[in-house]
Amino acid sequence: MTGYLTTHVLDTAHGCPAEGVPIRLYRVDGDRRQLVAEAETNADGRTNAPILPADTFETGTYELVFSAGTYLQATGQAGPDPMFLDEIPIRFGMSEASHYHVPLLLSPYAFSTYRGS
Repeated sequence: MTGYLTTHVLDTAHGCPAEGVPIRLYRVDGDRRQLVAEAETNADGRTNAPILPADTFETGTYELVFSAGTYLQATGQAGPDPMFLDEIPIRFGMSEASHYHVPLLLSPYAFSTYRGS
């Protein structure tokens, strides 16, 4: 099986996909981060293609950084300045060549993630 990475952002406060969330993917090696990809969520809260497609997939440690503040401001959920949530980093490992799905469940004052399918 060939590996690849997908992601998805859901607005749990409104019960809908989060459209327009900028996302950056970094490969992590020790204390160094290398930008691998950038994308933005579509109307379904997903990126239009895998953020790490099969042809560039490598196992290792990665970090997805979700610019949640951009979305929260656009939807009127940001709250007072400074925002409670702005940039949300999620660091995770991919140890085998398979499909990894790392979603973000987002509200103005909380977030969570899990390994999806």
